[in-house]
Amino acid sequence: MSDDQSRLDLFIDRMVSQRACLDFAIAETAAMTGPVFELGLGNGRTYHHMRQRISGRPIHVFERKMASHPDSTPPDEMLILGDVRETLPASLDRFGPSASLIHADLGGHNLEKNDAFARLISPLVEPLLATGGLMVSSDRMYFDTLTELPVPEGAVEGRCFVYRR
Repeated sequence: MSDDQSRLDLFIDRMVSQRACLDFAIAETAAMTGPVFELGLGNGRTYHHMRQRISGRPIHVFERKMASHPDSTPPDEMLILGDVRETLPASLDRFGPSASLIHADLGGHNLEKNDAFARLISPLVEPLLATGGLMVSSDRMYFDTLTELPVPEGAVEGRCFVYRR
C-alpha cells in the first residue's frame, strides 16, 4: 500500500483482491463438502458472489445486525446473528472442524482496531476450518496451524490474505 494512493484506488485494490482470492479459494475447495462461512455480511456483495459460484455447499452467514441488500440477504436458517466472539465458539459445538471455506471481512477503516480484532478472533476461527480448507480475509490473521498462501494472480499483495489448513 502506497501513501500516494487515493482512497478510491485503495478500495479498488481491495475489491479486485477480494474477488481474486475468493475465486481462488472457491476453486481450490470445490471438491470439499463442508459448509462455507461468511463472517460479516455488510451489504452482502461477497455473499452474493459466493452464492453464485458455490454449489452443493451450504453458506452460513455470521452477522451482528442485518443491513444487506435484499438480493444479498441469506435465508433465516442460514443466518447466525450475534457477536462473533460468542457465535464462533458456539458454532464449533454445532459444526466442528468442518468448514471448507471461511471468508472474513470484519474490519473497518481503523487499521489498529482491525488488527486487534483479527488477533482476537483468529483463535475462534481456526478450529472451525476442515483439513484442506481455506480462509480468506481482508485483514492479516494470526493462526498457529494454518499456512499463509501467496495471493493469486489478480490480487494486490497486502489487500487480502489466504490461509490453508
